[in-house]
Amino acid sequence: MSDSLLKRHWPLSMLAGLCGLALVLAMLAPLKGASQELLLAFPSTAQGQLALPSEIRLTRGVQDVLLLRNEGRVPLVFGPLKIAPGREVRLPFGEAGDHTYACPAVVGKAVRVRVIDAPGPGWGRLAWRLDNVRQWVRYLPPRAPGD
Repeated sequence: MSDSLLKRHWPLSMLAGLCGLALVLAMLAPLKGASQELLLAFPSTAQGQLALPSEIRLTRGVQDVLLLRNEGRVPLVFGPLKIAPGREVRLPFGEAGDHTYACPAVVGKAVRVRVIDAPGPGWGRLAWRLDNVRQWVRYLPPRAPGD
């Protein structure tokens, strides 16, 4: 009986093993990515104010440079910076903390940038990865069917 039980349930045990392996890898794998920049593009087709996330999160040592790109036809104000049309500015962050920048082009007229320290291996790193996935899904651009 145990032989037939193993034959029937091996896919479930294999799946559980793979899930466990993925969990351990997510907790221990290094955080380095392809780029340390997070692009914040201000499109030229924007009508009125742009809807941006209420908070932009950066992680020191992983993604700690905010790349501001003005794709519009008029200058863009972002805090103390004035970005000419068609130009981009890199804004690096060396310390953890919260920063608020006045930006008339966005809803609420301000952008909050939260810079956090990179989590060490373990549950903190897993939570960081899961939160990044949640943020990515939450701010996907809406698309109509057939686009």
